[in-house]
Amino acid sequence: MADPVPHPYSIEVSPVAKPEGHFQWAIRKSGKLTERSDRPHRSEAKAFESTMEAVERAMKPGADGGRR
Repeated sequence: MADPVPHPYSIEVSPVAKPEGHFQWAIRKSGKLTERSDRPHRSEAKAFESTMEAVERAMKPGADGGRR
């Protein structure tokens, strides 16, 4: 994946057991889990796109890293 993840964030995109062929993601800040996907994504690319959007939200001033 070409998009760099800004420090101190890291992301994990992994397959889920059900439904088969779908993916989930998690965001960590300095190693601590801050957010994870609440639904499976149909492809690894879609999951990665979704997690990058979540990282951008978390980086906004005053953001607590969660959804509102």
